[in-house]
Amino acid sequence: MTSQQMTHDVIIVGAGPVGGTLACRLAAAGLRVAVTDKAPLPPMEHPDFDGRAYAIAAGSRSLLDAAGLWDALPLPAGPIEQIRVSDGKIGRPPSRLHLHFNANDLNGTGSLPEGASQTSGATASGHHALGWMVEARSLRIALNARLNTAPNLTAIAPADSTASFDPAGATLRLSTGETLRACLIIAAEGRGSALRRQAGLTAQTIPYHQSGIVCAVAHQHPHNRTALEHFLPAGPFAQLPMAPGEAGENLSAIVWTERTADAPRFMAMDNAAFGDQVARRLGPHLGWVKPVGRRWDYPLAAMYVHRFVAPRLAIVGDAAHGIHPIAGQGLNLGLRDAIALADLLIAAHARGEDLGRANLLAAYQRARRVDVIAMLAATDQLDRLFSTNNPAIRLARGLGIAAVDRMPRLKQAFMRQAMGLH
Repeated sequence: MTSQQMTHDVIIVGAGPVGGTLACRLAAAGLRVAVTDKAPLPPMEHPDFDGRAYAIAAGSRSLLDAAGLWDALPLPAGPIEQIRVSDGKIGRPPSRLHLHFNANDLNGTGSLPEGASQTSGATASGHHALGWMVEARSLRIALNARLNTAPNLTAIAPADSTASFDPAGATLRLSTGETLRACLIIAAEGRGSALRRQAGLTAQTIPYHQSGIVCAVAHQHPHNRTALEHFLPAGPFAQLPMAPGEAGENLSAIVWTERTADAPRFMAMDNAAFGDQVARRLGPHLGWVKPVGRRWDYPLAAMYVHRFVAPRLAIVGDAAHGIHPIAGQGLNLGLRDAIALADLLIAAHARGEDLGRANLLAAYQRARRVDVIAMLAATDQLDRLFSTNNPAIRLARGLGIAAVDRMPRLKQAFMRQAMGLH
């Protein structure tokens, strides 16, 4: 069967942030794309703020731009222009041994690294950003609207599905009664991916015995577009600057790593007690702190899949890997999967080639393997190094942080990595 006889060029199973963005990007490039999901995708979904936000790196923003999503975000994104990293203890000010990143220090001139576009790195005020905080509901609204209206794109949800593969293509049968046929199926269903298991792509999991508590807080003083990462004995604690709230209040997202055994106690606290615990870990620089929206508790574990492809199948995002949130790179790692796969598919489509051929999938595997392994290893080792209260280790890592702060070239390399511009 030729690509012209297929009902679609590509089928994506899973319309979350990675799968949905990839679908929009491919459709914008002229590919015929179908995307399915078990959950409904109402075109005008607008839930109340639920406390969740995504850190979108500068390199990932370029994908949202190309997919037609960035300008469709209904709520403003909060730029991250500076990041301060420090060791700390609960209830005490952060250590004076710290590492400070400033986006305007890139290359020492305030300019972006070579190869980065102004649209992917500059804020509306003209300052450069390491990334942006985007409310989860804002991206969901933009995605759902685009999935329901974009040319070349068919969204079918809610629908369960079963897939079959043959040398000529792939078939997806839906619980709606529809049957879809394409050159390639892309699995973007998350860590529990049924397609990954069906293809025999084994996943290795490393439990951390930690939980990630995610929420948002309003605070007295402005954050000045600065993110903070404290390394505490139970795990890292991050404050990420968001755009002002609907009433103009100062807002930040919180990603708090806690021991799994202790997390339920904090989740059960009333807002006043929970806010006090956040403030003790945050320090006094933002003044009073008040929780906003819901709290979320996620068990933390690393996951790595040794192969990202099988005949007529590619996996992306959380279906392919999972990392510790210590560097805020989980979603961006998945979006880099989408960038690499989209580039390969768009180029092959322009040449009229089979989008599911083995050498194209092998190229995707090669393109992503090193980045994913490196990020998984780095976040794993950082968590093990910093999630301890050993005095000798605390002193050594504090001195190490301060030393890196005095090495401009090394700091620039770290910033390029964080921005997804390596």
